[in-house]
Amino acid sequence: MSRRALTLMVAGFLTLMLALVGAVLPVPYVVLSPGPTENTIGDVDGKPVISVEGHQTYPTEGKLSLVTVAYQGGPGTRIDLFSALRGWIDPTIAVVPEETIFPPTTTAKEVEQQNTQEMTNSQDDATAAALTELKIPYSSVVTVASTEKGLPADGKFKVGDEIVSVDGTPVSDRETVSASVRRHKPGEQVSFVVNRGAQSVTIAVPTAAGRDGNPIVGITMRVGYKFPFQVKINVGDVGGPSAGMMFSLGILDKLTPGALTGGRSIAGTGTITAEGEVGPIGGIQQKMVGARKAGATVFLTPTENCAEAVKAIPAGLRLVKVSTLHEAVQAVDALRTGSGSVPSCPAG
Repeated sequence: MSRRALTLMVAGFLTLMLALVGAVLPVPYVVLSPGPTENTIGDVDGKPVISVEGHQTYPTEGKLSLVTVAYQGGPGTRIDLFSALRGWIDPTIAVVPEETIFPPTTTAKEVEQQNTQEMTNSQDDATAAALTELKIPYSSVVTVASTEKGLPADGKFKVGDEIVSVDGTPVSDRETVSASVRRHKPGEQVSFVVNRGAQSVTIAVPTAAGRDGNPIVGITMRVGYKFPFQVKINVGDVGGPSAGMMFSLGILDKLTPGALTGGRSIAGTGTITAEGEVGPIGGIQQKMVGARKAGATVFLTPTENCAEAVKAIPAGLRLVKVSTLHEAVQAVDALRTGSGSVPSCPAG
């Protein structure tokens, strides 16, 4: 065998070995791709995505779709090198370092639990935002979101406990709770009254010294709501807070006469606060691709995502810039009626 032939054979063998290693070599990256969409005014698995009990609802038409991002990889399920390379080549897919999705100190299960909690919170905030927009009154409550292991509250409070009072002071916001606790010295008892379901429970816990030396008991709080009627949201296996604005629009559409979309297929994304402020999200490019594949012609885009979104607009998709729920409603109204302003994401 000639030296040239031997060299080619060795090179081919090495290339084959590298290909085989690359096919199985795990890499610390996550592949993000367009995920499924769900029509918030439609059904999923035969059940309405949004159902309302105790208040009149109206027929709807068209689509107000939430969009998602699917991911591959992560702790325990790392992708191989070839999958990462394919993702880098495909413009509709993003390949990002694993730690951007799964921080080093968290497990995949913890991230999943966080996403589930964020989805639950976003549904409550979306309902509050819709009712705020419609000027339907509701009340706020402070609830326990979590307790910290090793601190006095651990094992005494339960997630969802509604904090009614602290040391006899009625609770109206989270700062009321924090201020009441700070009035104590580390080691002193604090008396809480909470509503746990239909039961009122009194809980006495000592304070501990926090990292800054101030007294703490070890609870994380969130603002919850008491609504005058029930809104249920069913989206299956979807997590995170980014569907908040689209939930709000879906609730609004069901609670008001006439079809908000006028029959259009509209998709969008953005977090929402109870006051109706729309916040930025991740994976905007993948979400736009998913929206267009699902037939959307309009995409409601958080103002802070516009700069990134305009770089990769799918053909046939119109970007509409929104920073509040009220702006989103006005824009959709203008699209339906042909009258009024429809703000667009500015070109970069």
